[in-house]
Amino acid sequence: MQLLTPSHFPDYELIDSGSFEKLERFGKYVIIRPEPQAIWNRSMSESEWDEMSSAAFKLEKNDQEKGRWILKKGMPEQWRINYTYKQMNFNVRLGLTSFRHIGVFPEQAPNWDYIYDKVSAALDNHPKVLNLFAYTGAASLAARAAGAEVVHVDSVKPVISWARENMENSQLTDIRWVVEDALKFVQREVRRGNTYSGIILDPPAYGRGADGEKWILDDNLNEMIQLCSKLLLPKDSFLILNMYSIGFSALVGNNLINSYFNRGDNNDFGELYLVDKFGKKLPLGTFLRFER
Repeated sequence: MQLLTPSHFPDYELIDSGSFEKLERFGKYVIIRPEPQAIWNRSMSESEWDEMSSAAFKLEKNDQEKGRWILKKGMPEQWRINYTYKQMNFNVRLGLTSFRHIGVFPEQAPNWDYIYDKVSAALDNHPKVLNLFAYTGAASLAARAAGAEVVHVDSVKPVISWARENMENSQLTDIRWVVEDALKFVQREVRRGNTYSGIILDPPAYGRGADGEKWILDDNLNEMIQLCSKLLLPKDSFLILNMYSIGFSALVGNNLINSYFNRGDNNDFGELYLVDKFGKKLPLGTFLRFER
């Protein structure tokens, strides 16, 4: 079991966490968002949080997902940040959505570095990378920046448009965009006999496909991993699985992967987390990754 956190991300900072919220800086703007796992006390006072922040997300009383943003004067609804690692430099647009997400998950930065390194090392093999539940595409940008042929799959068309904008503003080209239910797409790829050098899975706990298909992590992930085992090349390949369901241990992902890949004790897996300025470690999901 490992703990994985970003080591370099100048445009992001977790300032404080506690009382079921987190105080974060993205670029030059500081925001407050709900965080169900931050059950401890804040290190700073509520008035200090309010003074520092430019926007805060408030949940609706009867919905623990949706809510509204309260903006102070001068706070834009959209802005941009950069991420740099070695020769990789990409630019992503952030936006204040009604689901409190803003377009990037900063705890994923170590995985972006990993993707870039693995693809760069395999350039002679013309790597092809599949990014499932790909959202606004930071992982796709990392793979493309390293030279991979990238297939980016998400069921929400506006999110695909957002990812395309991130690609263009990062001076990258030629990512293949697929608006489809991820499970349906993978089933079809298996039937076609296609294979990939890298597979990235970032599935939500619940979701809807492009045609209203239901995705339930507990019910569908086993089949998804089984299908991915048929798509991933047996050599010179890698896989990353992230899970954000609070009820899932990192051991769940490890057991699933070993059911179909027979990896034994050779997987890297554990928790993703961020550290605030006061040393508190905020858990933000689990990861598993391996190469072969």
